[in-house]
This record gives sequence, structure tokens and C-alpha cells, in this order.
Amino acid sequence: MYRATVNEKDTFDIDFPSGQPTLNGEPFAWDLVPLNDRQFHILHQNRSFVAELLELDPAEKSVTLRINQGIHTIKLKDRFDLLLAQMGMESTNKARINEIKAPMPGLILSINVQVGDTVQKGDTVLILEAMKMENVIKAPGESTIKSIRVQRGESVEKNQVLIDFA
Repeated sequence: MYRATVNEKDTFDIDFPSGQPTLNGEPFAWDLVPLNDRQFHILHQNRSFVAELLELDPAEKSVTLRINQGIHTIKLKDRFDLLLAQMGMESTNKARINEIKAPMPGLILSINVQVGDTVQKGDTVLILEAMKMENVIKAPGESTIKSIRVQRGESVEKNQVLIDFA
């Protein structure tokens, strides 16, 4: 079971009891067709939607989508997150992040910080081009830049450390 919170206000329970999705316990019938690696066409209740993946943050278990003309941020909690929250231990599952690694191979287009800069969660630290798309790499939390291990124009591999935090 998963709990999805959309735009920090609407909450839905999602489950797959027999392989078919349910939303708040009700069957959820939809037709999903990929248009490319970031866009999908969705048919639900005789309505048509175009969804585009804008941002995916696995560490925060969140995704930002443009659905038709609206922007929606969805945060997911799995059964372990829900159990930790039920036990009052929700904040203990957030480990301090000491570095940013490349999520995929690519080319560093720009670096938006310098050693010694203080960044806030969500601040853009660099832009990585991969598969002809620009990927904005953001700070995972409030911290100070300790070192920058890459340069503009440099090719990087997946999981290569890009920035260290103090």
C-alpha cells in the first residue's frame, strides 16, 4: 500500500491487491500510453490527459508532473514510511546527505554554486545534460558546499560524486 499526497493537500491510498490498482479502495481503471520517455497519454472516465514528467526525486519519494496545464507534486509513502509515522519515528528515516551523485551519465552544462556557498533544500546546484535533456540537480537540504568535484563541460558517469557538503 502507498499513500500519495498531491500538492501537500489531497491524500489518496493506492494499493494493488490483485495486480489491478485501487484508489481509496475503489478500482482505478485507466489507459496509459507512453508518448516518449517523459510524456504519457492517459484516458480515465472518458477524459483525456497528457502527463509530462518534470522532476523525479527518489530520495524524497516525490514526482512533479504537468497534467494538461496544471503542475502537480506527488509525494509517496510506502508501507514502511507509514509504519514509521504510526510509531512516531517519521523524521528518523531522513539521513543526512553529505554529497550529490550523478543520477545518470551526462555532461555538466553549468554549476550554480561555489565552495563555501550555503544552499537551501531545492536550490539548483548544477545542470546535467543527459539524453538531450537538461536535468536540474537540486540541493537535498540546507548545507554548505565543501567541494565541487566536476567542472563545466565535463562528462560524468552514473553515481559519480559531483558535490560534497560540509
